[in-house]
Amino acid sequence: MKTLLLTSLSITALLALSGCATPHVVETTRVTDSNLSCSQLAAEMKEADRFRTDAQKQKGVTGTNVAAALLFWPAMVGTYSNANEAIAAADTRKSNLMNLHTSKKC
Repeated sequence: MKTLLLTSLSITALLALSGCATPHVVETTRVTDSNLSCSQLAAEMKEADRFRTDAQKQKGVTGTNVAAALLFWPAMVGTYSNANEAIAAADTRKSNLMNLHTSKKC
C-alpha cells in the first residue's frame, strides 16, 4: 500500500512539474521587422526586454525550482537550460532590432 501511494505521489509530482511554465524563446528575427516604424521598433525592443526579464526570473529561487530540485532535479536543469536559451534569444532579438533602429536613423 505504501509503495502504491509513493508511486502515485511521484507520478503526480512529475506531471505537475512537466506542466510548469517555461520561459518563451522569442524569434530573433521576423520577416516583417524591416517594415516596422521607429516607434514599433522601440515597442519590440521593450517586449524583448520583458521576455528577457521573465526568463531571468525563472532561474531564481521559485516554488517550481525548489520542488524540481527536491522531487525531480532534471526538470530544474531543463528549466535553467530553457531560461538561458530564452535570454540569449531575447538579447539577439534586441540587438537585431537596435541595428534596424540605427539603419533607419530613428
